[in-house]
Amino acid sequence: MTLQEIKQNESIRALVRAGNQYLEAMGYTDHGPRHVGYVSDTASRILRSLGYDDHIVELAAIAGWVHDVGNAINRHNHGANGAILLYPVLREMGMDIQDVVCSITAVGNHEEHNGFISSPISAALAIGDKSDAHKSRVRNGKPDPTDIHDRVNFAIQENKVTIDCENKVICQSLTMDDTSSVMEYLTIYLERIQMCEAAAEFLGQRFALYINGSQVNNHKEG
Repeated sequence: MTLQEIKQNESIRALVRAGNQYLEAMGYTDHGPRHVGYVSDTASRILRSLGYDDHIVELAAIAGWVHDVGNAINRHNHGANGAILLYPVLREMGMDIQDVVCSITAVGNHEEHNGFISSPISAALAIGDKSDAHKSRVRNGKPDPTDIHDRVNFAIQENKVTIDCENKVICQSLTMDDTSSVMEYLTIYLERIQMCEAAAEFLGQRFALYINGSQVNNHKEG
């Protein structure tokens, strides 16, 4: 099973679209192809850089693309809902049962408040998802100044996730303008940062977060 096949499946396309529309109605930032594409690319790039085989890398890319389909049902417990929705779809597509199980376990555990990192795919998915913060997530490029999520995302001009295999560090570097502040970023992203730290540790790495060149978490060089 390939990512391209997943992208072309009409059931998955409909679920991604419905989840994104539902969250738009709630006033949430983008959760459509832009977001799932970022998560898919980042998750697969992490595992590829760390030397995982092509099959595992492809499964990480797939998990990244489908991880938010549960939003088509409800924002609450969308990870678990998505896993349940995906099982019959992936089986009908002919995905191997072990690959299905790996994928839905990762999807079902990507929410920071109740997820648990149990596999490389799950770890890479968590970092890919929780690291996505950028002004392009703000719908129509017009932030709501009363919405902290819009303010924070709109303030982020650059977002880079790099993998330093030699020093075993996965580093996220953000560049923010004064539309928001580091304090506001931490207000909504703290649990997500902690999940990234746990995910990186599972992969034998450390997670380092820098904002405007300053270290934010407790990662130490060397």
